[in-house]
This record gives sequence, structure tokens and C-alpha cells, in this order.
Amino acid sequence: MAEKTLYERLGGAYAIATAVDYLIERLQTNATINNMNPKVAAFHTNQYKAGYKFMVTAFVIEATGGPKCYPGKDMFGAHKHLGLTDYEFDVTTHEIRNTLYQLGVPRAEVVEFMDLVETTRDAVLTRA
Repeated sequence: MAEKTLYERLGGAYAIATAVDYLIERLQTNATINNMNPKVAAFHTNQYKAGYKFMVTAFVIEATGGPKCYPGKDMFGAHKHLGLTDYEFDVTTHEIRNTLYQLGVPRAEVVEFMDLVETTRDAVLTRA
């Protein structure tokens, strides 16, 4: 039998959507990120909440080996207007890690997922 994908080990689309729901709530109320960068604060308004959750969920589903469903831009194009810093990326990864642990994701899957997130750093910070 083939090894399960990270998508499957995370619990599939519903579990990923639940994790993203918690994560986006955390990011939208994170004072560090929102006070540092007015462009991020503007993006984290409620008018974008549903779409933001959808796009992150679709990206994670696809990036972890699930169905191809992400309709958005590449990470460079999706983030270039925000002018993000390494510190903001680090704060975000901290929130991601905490969300996964809060939801009971096993350590091995958290480590693998965080490694995947790290591969996007240069593109998200528009250094790619």
C-alpha cells in the first residue's frame, strides 16, 4: 500500500478547512502583524475573510498532496503587494504551528507541514 499523503494524514479537506478557519482568526487578530504592516491590516478586514479562508484552504489542500483546486496566483504574485518581512513570516509560522498543535495534529505532520511552509518563504517575501 502506498504511503498516505500529508493531505490524508492531516485529515483531508474538512480537517484542513477547520485548521485554516482557526488560523485565519488568529492572524486577523494578531496585533504584531497587523500593527507592523498597514497593508496586512487592511487585507485582514472582514470583507476579505471568506475569500481568504477559501484561498488558503485550497492552497493547503493542493500543496499537501490533495486534489488540484487552488485557483489563485503563485505565492510571489499573491503577496508582492504586501511588502512582507522575515519577521512577519516568522510570526505567521508561529501562528500556524500553534494552530496545528492546538488542533491535535501529531508532531511529525506539524514538522512536515512547517517544512513545506518554509519552502514558500522567498516567494512570499518576493525574493524569488
